[in-house]
Order: sequence, then C-alpha cells, then structure tokens
Amino acid sequence: MTAWWERARDQVTGRLPLPMTRQEPLLSEESEAVRTRRRRLVGIVGLTGAGLLGLSLSTKPGSPRFYLLTGAVAATWTIGAFASGPLHVGTIRGRDDIRRTPVVTPVATGVLAFGTFYGLALVAKRIPFLESAIGNVLRFADEGELPLVVLTTCANGIGEELFFRGALFTVLRDEHPVLRSTAVYTAATVATRNPALVAAAAVMGALFGLQRRASGGVQAPVLTHLTWSVLMLRFLPPLFESAIAQEQHQEARAADIATPTSSRLLRWAHRD
Repeated sequence: MTAWWERARDQVTGRLPLPMTRQEPLLSEESEAVRTRRRRLVGIVGLTGAGLLGLSLSTKPGSPRFYLLTGAVAATWTIGAFASGPLHVGTIRGRDDIRRTPVVTPVATGVLAFGTFYGLALVAKRIPFLESAIGNVLRFADEGELPLVVLTTCANGIGEELFFRGALFTVLRDEHPVLRSTAVYTAATVATRNPALVAAAAVMGALFGLQRRASGGVQAPVLTHLTWSVLMLRFLPPLFESAIAQEQHQEARAADIATPTSSRLLRWAHRD
C-alpha cells in the first residue's frame, strides 16, 4: 500500500509544472522570408483589427451590427495569425522533466486570474468612473443573446491569442517579446476608449505573454484567456447591475434626444 501511494504521489507531483523561470521552451528557426512576411502582415492586421474593435464597441449592444463587427474582429485576428506563418501549440516541462501539452495549468491560471479580477471589481465598484466603464462593457453581455455573446467572446479570445501571442510574439521573439507584445495589445485596446478594458488588457496581456514565453506556444494563453473570459462573463454582470442599468438609461436618453421633435410628438400622441 505504501509503495502504491508513493508511486501515485510521484506521478502527481511529477506532472506539476516547473516555475516559469525554469521553463525552456522549444524554439523553431524561421527563414528570413517568413519573418519578413510576418512583419508586414502583423502591421496591417494589427491596425485593421484595432479599428474594427473600436467600431464594434460603439454599436448598439445585441444588434446584428454588433455581432457582425465582433465576428469580423475575431476573423481578422485569426486569419491574420495563420496567414503570417506557422503557429506552435507549445509544451511545458514538468518536475519529472517530461514535456506535456499544457491543459490543467492554464485553466487553473484562468480561474485564479478571475478570482483576482473579481476582488478588484469589488473595489472598482466603489470608484464611480471605473464602475461606469465596467458597466458600459458589461451591458453588451446583459443585452445580447447569451449564446452569441459567449461565442463571440470565445472567438475573439482565441483570435487575440493566435495573433498577439502567436504571430506578433514570434516577430518580437528577440526583442523583449513579453513587454512589447503587451504594449501593442494594450494599444489596440485603446481603440475601445474604455479604461477598464485597457487596464485589463495590460495586466492579462503580460500574463499571457509570460505563458507564451514559458511554453513556446499559444495553447496555454488560449486556455487561460477562455477560462478567464467565460467566468468574467458569467459572474461580473450581476455585480454591476446598477451600473449596467445606468448605462442603459443614459443610452436611451441620448437616443430620445437625438430623435426629431416631430417623431417624439407623434409617439406621445399615440401613447395618449
């Protein structure tokens, strides 16, 4: 019994990943032609994706235009990433010195990241401009069709990782890739004009970049991004119900002001 227990314990502990600082990712060499193509495409795709991202969050939540634009953003990141050149899944080295495709560790990291952000959200709820910024984003989840919102959120999460931690990271591999890819990721999010999203991009972008550097591929950041995003989508809207309602009220009021006077009179007459 003791021997069985020791073998089981050794197998479990052996599968635990080494710290990020001790990971040695397998890097593949690329020709100069491939690297040149990556650089060109990364610039074009980055600007296009950022522009579409800004447009998508300026549309009415739950509208066909919103889903069309968010789908276009995801497609831009994904197609651009694959068109730039080969992408790698990546592996992490366990304490038993065996390399494995990362699954459990990145999912657990996503759960921990969500827990941290939920705690920060409790603080942000007490800061008016942050509460408003978060409510502005979450109304897209609150007003939209949940299956479509989850689908577009996951598609964009995958696309972002394939592009920013895949194609872009590879281009910057020899030039402080974690720092610079995070800076570009954050800059792209500035197009949303939402401080909460920009701050989240800076923090999570750094985490995703560290995962990419440690594993040598995109699977770890993809799984962490998906886990974190879905949990945020599920548990944050109830926490910001009042902020979401306030944003919806302001949007309705702005739409009413923009409505021509004659149309408002006809609407009031019909109501009477």
